[in-house]
Amino acid sequence: KPKQPTIVETALAVNATTGEFSTLIAALSSAGLVDALNGKGQYTVFAPTDAAFAALGLDATNIGSLDTATLTNILLYHVANGNRQSQSVVNAKQIRMLNKGFVSVSSNAEGVFVNSSKIIGVDVIASNGVIHIIDAVLLP
Repeated sequence: KPKQPTIVETALAVNATTGEFSTLIAALSSAGLVDALNGKGQYTVFAPTDAAFAALGLDATNIGSLDTATLTNILLYHVANGNRQSQSVVNAKQIRMLNKGFVSVSSNAEGVFVNSSKIIGVDVIASNGVIHIIDAVLLP
């Protein structure tokens, strides 16, 4: 059976089909995090949409203008160790992210939120983890 794609390969496949995640992919590339997210570990990625980055004035053409340390810190604030599918996320109060910070998880009638970002897509499964799609960039 074909090997399931990694998190980055999954994001690239979504991008090829829908154009979504072009800013995230450019950001990962600019920060040098592609290899890490293609690695052997299991990760949970809260992936901002292109519109989420655009709300901060960022897109695939200018995201590389952020200094690498800042960009890396922001990106690592979107990734947690382990494969946390949606039920695990909903049941968590806080999740420790790879930048050592924590996000808080809450839910109300409007949906499930990581900090103030709404989760708008869940359980995009990859060989080395899972992607949840969020509508705003998480800022550490």
